[in-house]
Amino acid sequence: MSWGRSPTSETGSRGATRPPRPHGGSRSTATRARWWDDAMDGLRIRAAGPADLDAVLAFWKEAAEGTSISDDRAGIERLVARDPDTLILAERGAELVGTVIAGFDGWRCHLYRLAVHPDRRRQGIGSALLAAAEERFLALGGRRGDAMVLDDNERARQAWRAAGYAPEPQWSRWVKALAH
Repeated sequence: MSWGRSPTSETGSRGATRPPRPHGGSRSTATRARWWDDAMDGLRIRAAGPADLDAVLAFWKEAAEGTSISDDRAGIERLVARDPDTLILAERGAELVGTVIAGFDGWRCHLYRLAVHPDRRRQGIGSALLAAAEERFLALGGRRGDAMVLDDNERARQAWRAAGYAPEPQWSRWVKALAH
């Protein structure tokens, strides 16, 4: 991923080439300008690496709503090992200010753990993270993103609505814990 580098860079923070953009094109002028403006404001968007995982876990305890069975070092190590670009970070200087997991299974695009530091909310960080996730999905051939949102988290529901997402009332999430 190249979100933390120049607006037109095609290599990621670890030197890996990112998937080609849809239709082989580049970002639109409006998108390119937005990423440049984010960089000018000191916001850097990049993929998490193994050295970031402890900081991410600590960040989620402070900034994310609720906890998950997967919120442990082994869980996010597996996530990043399987897909090194799936965990996206937002930083200002050396400070971690936001995260989103943009998982793609080859068929569906799933968004998890969109979290922005409470002191940094309403500054466009969540929007920048979602734009990065959506760009990733499009580059991989994704057609629709879905987000898991706690029913009683009204702030999150408002944020997702503002980003253009809507609940699908015909669906319910069914789960079974596989770990004891």
